[in-house]
Amino acid sequence: MSEATQNDKKNCGNKKGAMLAYGLLQLGTSVVSAISLAAIAISFCSLKQEAMVFNDCVEEVRSNGRNASSAVHFCNGGQ
Repeated sequence: MSEATQNDKKNCGNKKGAMLAYGLLQLGTSVVSAISLAAIAISFCSLKQEAMVFNDCVEEVRSNGRNASSAVHFCNGGQ
């Protein structure tokens, strides 16, 4: 009876280590996902700023008498 109890305890110890490793792995992947989402959110903010500047450029060029396609071409770096 005591031998069977010892085997159960040894098996339980192995399972405990595996579950601990699994939990740490899950926690690590959650942290990586959170960091990735934060990086994506920051990149969307800069993209929004860039779009605002581009729209302002197009509006300014159009107010000088050019048509829309010429204004877009100018703001994209054309002449």
